[in-house]
Amino acid sequence: MTIDAQSLPSFPATVDWLYAGLIQFANSHPGIDQQSGLGGSLLYAGELDEPGSALVVAGNIAGVATLAASADVARQRQAIRDGVVDFLVTTLDEALRIFKNEIRKRETVAVCVTQPPEVVEREMVELGVLPDLLPPGVLNAPAYKVFLDQGARQVNPISASGSHTVLTWRVNTEPASWFPKLDAIADECLGSSRSAEAWSARRWLRLSPRYMGRLAQGGRLLRCDAQVAKCFLARVREQVAQDAMPVPVEIHLSSGSKTELHLISPNSAKAAEENVNSEERQPLQSGPTIQ
Repeated sequence: MTIDAQSLPSFPATVDWLYAGLIQFANSHPGIDQQSGLGGSLLYAGELDEPGSALVVAGNIAGVATLAASADVARQRQAIRDGVVDFLVTTLDEALRIFKNEIRKRETVAVCVTQPPEVVEREMVELGVLPDLLPPGVLNAPAYKVFLDQGARQVNPISASGSHTVLTWRVNTEPASWFPKLDAIADECLGSSRSAEAWSARRWLRLSPRYMGRLAQGGRLLRCDAQVAKCFLARVREQVAQDAMPVPVEIHLSSGSKTELHLISPNSAKAAEENVNSEERQPLQSGPTIQ
């Protein structure tokens, strides 16, 4: 299944859950470079369907080198158009030649081999290719046992805990102009903390729009603490009230079972804000497709 506009509400959230799982892996390995992220690690994402594409995007944001596989020509073309993968190659050998240099340089790269996953996995075993990370749900899959026995780790998606707020924002008027300004406000609200959590949020904020491309055009999503979310809401309200941002902005704050929707609109010199019951509108982060 290709990713289309119908997938937009759930796709960024799925990527966020998977990215959080990758960051957990990074945090368990001391000395991870904050510039390259998980650069130098190899992620095998399996089939390049929608869940596989979400994992590839999460891997791109986290900085890994990612290998995917698909014999479906439509999926291959869609992945290239969406910027999910960087290269389509016909053999595993070609992919390994790309990975050799990129992994050595700790660079982010995503390669899809245009063969069925089972063929690629068999060749990986024959050639002794050991990925560091594997897709969710493979712990009991016989095809992955050889990788797991040699130390590969499954990526485990992580939902936002009660201590986190999932902050999302949308703007329908000239989004190409206003999203960078809103992103900058979110970055400022993250402050100067050098904690692993702040590093993860800044990396996501900086790279998720790039790697999700058109799939993120409908809005932005950021996992953060409640104070960051409140800071963002207050500063956007202030910017709109001062006519520094003369466009309507829709902001969701979701934490646990509580969801707030704020519609902030220009109204002469000040912003008029309408709070809408969360049951009436679905926030951007609803519906991750990988459990």
